[in-house]
Amino acid sequence: MPPKTPDPPRPTDGELEILTVLWSRGPSTVRDVHEIITRRRPAQYTTVLKLLQVMAEKGLVQRDEKQRAHLYRASRPAAWTQQQLAGDLIQRAFSGSAKNLILGVLSARKASKRELDEIRTLLDEYQGRKS
Repeated sequence: MPPKTPDPPRPTDGELEILTVLWSRGPSTVRDVHEIITRRRPAQYTTVLKLLQVMAEKGLVQRDEKQRAHLYRASRPAAWTQQQLAGDLIQRAFSGSAKNLILGVLSARKASKRELDEIRTLLDEYQGRKS
């Protein structure tokens, strides 16, 4: 059995922005990622390149070097990363309380009736799995 690779570290804000691009586009070149980021805000190509290189070293992305323009892809799916970030946030900001996290989220931004209904449904499903 191959050795288990360690989980990558929590991404920085800049790394998370790049991961979001990779999750939505799939494997992409530095140029692809740069073009999408610069639609939202100014960014230097060399900065995006350096961030991707650092992310590869950290294990946040994997680099396919088979072609001249290297392709980068996220090492973990978005849901895995979101779960890790949520767990970290619960511990750091809400003393490990999921209830306090939910209350904090709902007080920070008004949820629509539809969102609240979806949250209720998800909680019912979650509770059903745990019973």
